[in-house]
Amino acid sequence: MRLPHPFIRLPVRFDAERLQAEVAALPTAAWHEHPNHLAGNSCARLISVDGGENDHVQGRMRATAHLERMPYVRQILASFGVVWSRSRLMRLAPHANVPEHADINHHWFYRVRLHIPIATQPPVRFHCGDTSVHMAPGEAWVFDNWRLHRVENPTPQERIHLVADTTGSATFWQFVASSLQSGIADTRVAFDAARASSPAAPPLLVEQALPARIMPPAEVDLLLKDLCAELQPLPELADGAQCCDRYIGLLEAFRHDWRQLH
Repeated sequence: MRLPHPFIRLPVRFDAERLQAEVAALPTAAWHEHPNHLAGNSCARLISVDGGENDHVQGRMRATAHLERMPYVRQILASFGVVWSRSRLMRLAPHANVPEHADINHHWFYRVRLHIPIATQPPVRFHCGDTSVHMAPGEAWVFDNWRLHRVENPTPQERIHLVADTTGSATFWQFVASSLQSGIADTRVAFDAARASSPAAPPLLVEQALPARIMPPAEVDLLLKDLCAELQPLPELADGAQCCDRYIGLLEAFRHDWRQLH
């Protein structure tokens, strides 16, 4: 999902030590190789399709057994009042990197990724577009993962983030917008053991709807128009502008034919 800024830090802070303790209590078997087989990258699944050991993004989401053992993480996710999609702990080994990439598949057209650093060191840098930041333990960030981004961990320690995907809500996006204002003090959210075990605790909302087997025509039209708007000629190609125009023409012809069929 595109954002107006590469990074937006939300004015909220969580108890990093409590989060670190819950992560440390996970069994070694909870950690798996990154689905893209990136060297030095591993993950522990917290919300997944049917609560299983998978990295799918389409299906009915459930809390995994790992998340059930992490009451503070559940409290944090529930506190945002949004519906969560796939969510994981992402671990970056010492001196490992996340190579530059952009998340531009269909899943990301409608969702944003929340990062809550749990274990990290000041030299760890997160780059997005032309901007780089250090995300400190206990902070909460969203970033524009539609842009090219990468992560560097030059330290001898592991970097671990809670990484959760959501479409958000009206209240959530108002909160994000307010985060851009200056002078807003952070709200500290400590672990509340009594609230975590209370029947009145906010529920953990997860995606339940299955995607349509065939995309609605209006959505195809939206995605094609968006793709056309994204296309830019490469300046190093002599005929870049002509190639770009031809490709846009093909997409526009496809849109026209699609509307005629539907």
